[in-house]
Amino acid sequence: MAKATDTGSRSLSVAVLTVSDSRTVETDTSGAYLVEQLAADGHALAARAIVVDDIYRIRAVLSAWIADPAVNAVLVTGGTGFSGRDSTPEAVRPLFDKDIDGFGEVFRTLSYQEIGSSTIQSRALAGLANDTVIFCMPGSTGACRTAWEGLIREQLDSSHRPCNFVGVLGARTGPS
Repeated sequence: MAKATDTGSRSLSVAVLTVSDSRTVETDTSGAYLVEQLAADGHALAARAIVVDDIYRIRAVLSAWIADPAVNAVLVTGGTGFSGRDSTPEAVRPLFDKDIDGFGEVFRTLSYQEIGSSTIQSRALAGLANDTVIFCMPGSTGACRTAWEGLIREQLDSSHRPCNFVGVLGARTGPS
């Protein structure tokens, strides 16, 4: 559950999922980066997992976290491209109650400044499922940094104005 931090913003319980056919805990630099950033911003790590790029395995892990009232948010890294077995969008989108279209749009705008037209190959997406906010970003550490610093950090900060996603997680986090 969320709790207030020394700065007055609320700490969230966040899970991190890496989608990869080749990464291990030792080589998962993107997942490690996200875990470090969550801790630095006062959030609690609810769970961390690495799953192969398989629609049903991704859905199984996410479904369990979405159903868990102790998980407020999920950060998914990997599987958002067009190559080989990339299937994160196909796995995750059916689980959403609502899409957050602006996440992918703004992510690609920020990414364009860094990698140019290659950003069109990113299928970054986000949505809400059972009062859990889910952000899916590419698997590179650079892309995770772009998403975290440019969008996610502020949206998981209850003090960010004029609005943030902590406010829509009210069923799980309690009043502001």
